[in-house]
Amino acid sequence: MTIAKVEPLTTSRSLRGPFDYRLPSEMADLDVGSVLWVPFGRRRTLGVVVGLAEASDLPPERLAEPLEALGSGVPPELIRLGLWVAKEYCSTPARGLQLVLPPGTGASGQRVRPRTELRAEITAAGRSALEGGERLGARQRAALEALRAGEMSARELSTVGADRQVLRRLEARSLLSTRSVRLFRRSTHPSVGASGGRPQLIEEQMQAVARIVAALDADDGEPRELLLHGVTGSGKTEVYLAGVEAALAQGKGAIVLVPEIGLAPQAVARFRARLGDRFAVLHSALSPGERYDEWQRLRNGEASVCVGPRSAIFAPVRDLGLIIVDEEHEASYKQDSDPCYDARAVARQRATESGVTLVSGTATPRPESWLALPRVEMPHRIDGRVMPPVGVLDMCAADPRSGPLHPVTWGALEKVQRAGAKAIVMVNRRGFSPWLICRSCGRNWGCPRCDVSLIVHREAEALVCHHCAYFEPLPSACFDCGSTTLSQSGAGTEQLESLIMERLAPMPVFRLDSDTVSGHGAHARILAGFGEARSAVLVGTQMVAKGHDFPEVTLSAIIDADATLRFPDFRASERTFAMVAQLAGRSGRGKAGGEVLVQTLAPEESSIVHAARHDAAGFLEEEIERRRALHYPPFSHLVRVVLKAEAEDRVDEVAIKLADALSGALPKDTDLLGPAPMFRVRNRHRRRLLMKADRRDVTIAAVGETVERLASDRALRDVAISVDVDPQ
Repeated sequence: MTIAKVEPLTTSRSLRGPFDYRLPSEMADLDVGSVLWVPFGRRRTLGVVVGLAEASDLPPERLAEPLEALGSGVPPELIRLGLWVAKEYCSTPARGLQLVLPPGTGASGQRVRPRTELRAEITAAGRSALEGGERLGARQRAALEALRAGEMSARELSTVGADRQVLRRLEARSLLSTRSVRLFRRSTHPSVGASGGRPQLIEEQMQAVARIVAALDADDGEPRELLLHGVTGSGKTEVYLAGVEAALAQGKGAIVLVPEIGLAPQAVARFRARLGDRFAVLHSALSPGERYDEWQRLRNGEASVCVGPRSAIFAPVRDLGLIIVDEEHEASYKQDSDPCYDARAVARQRATESGVTLVSGTATPRPESWLALPRVEMPHRIDGRVMPPVGVLDMCAADPRSGPLHPVTWGALEKVQRAGAKAIVMVNRRGFSPWLICRSCGRNWGCPRCDVSLIVHREAEALVCHHCAYFEPLPSACFDCGSTTLSQSGAGTEQLESLIMERLAPMPVFRLDSDTVSGHGAHARILAGFGEARSAVLVGTQMVAKGHDFPEVTLSAIIDADATLRFPDFRASERTFAMVAQLAGRSGRGKAGGEVLVQTLAPEESSIVHAARHDAAGFLEEEIERRRALHYPPFSHLVRVVLKAEAEDRVDEVAIKLADALSGALPKDTDLLGPAPMFRVRNRHRRRLLMKADRRDVTIAAVGETVERLASDRALRDVAISVDVDPQ
């Protein structure tokens, strides 16, 4: 008798699986990773086989049998990875396993089905029937005549009047044969700078490729992880492509992670052009059917390379040999919902367990990567082009009447217009203005559901909350005092777009932010339009700073560059440096060269000074010493627990109870901070506990066990508790 160890796909923290099920003889060939319908209490639910055994602690007569097996299973190594994520990030096995299941597999079963097509082919008897004058109906004869030219689909034959009934009758008479063919739904992406060409690599690129190939060939136990530190414009994408091709030549597959698929259309286009059908893409913007088919192509080996955002790290690539994490500094690799996994850490775990080479590439490395990984340096741009000069503009000394753009910035934009070139302008704030204030009585319009201000959106003539999507019409007068002197303070992307369009008309202005890219493929369409324009300005949030390669861009400008420094976050300097340095890298990639302008209220801030010098090493040296002194990562490990409830006194009560429980469970050398208040979101009050630990595994285990014990208490069901390991 074979016993299946099954984890039910239920998110309850109080359930502790796996549970034993007796496999009937017709299911004897099931393996780890199989997805089953199983009886579970008084209902049935989906479950995943996580292990097999020959015996159970329970007698056979007490064991239930699975009801049904569903489709192709998941590779066992991905089952292990999903369970590791659940444990490492204090989640449930069900949520960890959900990450690795085929797209469309949920609590209600596998909803996505393979798409098939019926195809018909004329037989020798069919040809004889046509030539011998055998009795045939008009539609039957039309179908056979059409099939003389070769195999056709049922849809194609319907154009000559032959429906499925006609085909069945002809097949019954052996005049044609039919077969069902699997069709794969493929996504389409607008081409943004796609080229199937193979440029000549410069010496630094060839050395980087050689290091990757050496890691692919390394013996077991040898280090296989590299940090590719290349300045913007140094040709890292071509190095990735060459590394992937080297892996394919060895019969191995590859995964390439990008921060956000919509922000990397050029990289996707280049991979597709170079790799053709061996390439698959996985991301949430695909339809369920497209995601399912791409997953299946990878699972059955029809595709060997997967490109996608963080969830692509769970792609079922066969014989995986190489994982690449592009722009490894990006915070978007961190999932913000349970399980709050970090795709970079998951990539490291998958690479370590499977003996896979892992390459992390960026122009602005994280301190964690800088200290831990052997580096491959690419300090020069391809074609010998120099990094653009960076001008820092002190907005404290600027005339406030000039508006959000410094006079020097306006002059540089007008120069771009006269030269017929392109510019990128970034402000990390969408909407028209971040605040609406009555100048007479001081009223500030805030969200009734969240403790934040409403953002002015002039195009929609609305005030919008960027946390819960609450909106109300844009008022023309104050509700409290009736005054019409309403002030819209600060500037967002919508305002910059309007100002630049007005002053530089008829020069086209494109806007790239989350308001303009909500439609399918909108990212790529906007970037394609900007790329095809003879001369234009691209305005946007930090989306415009991520990985784009437009040689015609001669000016990059960042507005309010020090905004991220105002957040209470120990990574604020790191993020500011990366944001400025990455945007600076968009300029000067062509023969015309370029310049960068940084508008700031803090021109002497270290992160801005180092970014203006293109000095990543200098910034990291200072940042690492600061982290060491303050005992922040990478010199410690952080775990955050957030509690949410509609009743404020209730969340306070449970937060104190959890803090007391943790104080007795955590290692003595772990600092426990809080409970501390967080701003209200969606009518839910929030409290936060933060742990700073030296011993990672022990702390994670203590937090996970304590939260599970508390969450299983039915009296606390009105308080949601979530754990975030390595919060960003």
